[in-house]
Amino acid sequence: MLKDLTEVGQIVQNGVVFNPRNWETLAMESGSLLQAVDNLFMLLESRNIDYVLVGGVAILNYVEGRNTQDIDLIMALSDLSKVPEIVIKQQTNPYFARGEFEGLQIDILLAKNPLFRLVQQNYAVKQSFLEREITIATVEGLLLLKLYALPSLYRQGDFVRVSVYENDIATLLYTYRSDMDRILQILSRYVSEGDIVSVGEILDEIKRRIERFKSGQEGDSGG
Repeated sequence: MLKDLTEVGQIVQNGVVFNPRNWETLAMESGSLLQAVDNLFMLLESRNIDYVLVGGVAILNYVEGRNTQDIDLIMALSDLSKVPEIVIKQQTNPYFARGEFEGLQIDILLAKNPLFRLVQQNYAVKQSFLEREITIATVEGLLLLKLYALPSLYRQGDFVRVSVYENDIATLLYTYRSDMDRILQILSRYVSEGDIVSVGEILDEIKRRIERFKSGQEGDSGG
């Protein structure tokens, strides 16, 4: 599990620095990213902003091996307006915005979306990070967000993000016992009937992958 904000900053820094696409255009010294992460959460705390950390960094609080180049937060638009230091660079629909804070990319899931608001209100916990606490999504909250996004990513033909999201789901399901029937029941209130069928099929395939992996482990240990 993540231990402090320096570790969060290191994860983001590595995601940026070790991506070859950024090598020619990297505008910041790597140490600045570490400081930017600390400054961001200090600012959110000082302004009493109601946020939830989600995305790749949140997943790393529960499992190992994830990489990310940004910070993902659920926030209300009214709270976002209290932090003008986060400069909005893009907002393609009412539910998502992309901003920048001291060179750090911030992806914002706006709580105007009913599912995002549900996760913010019911599927978040306080996590101690040295001298401050960060609000972070629970495993169930992360699963809801990932499953909610998958049908849209399939329609967009975004193979890379589909692969990342499905791997996130598989890793969380392998590591934690979650009531997936209950999660699907909740999700069905926020997506179409066709999408919930697609999500169920995706989950069935992920469960088969996990079972194949477990069977392989048992075969190796028995040999």
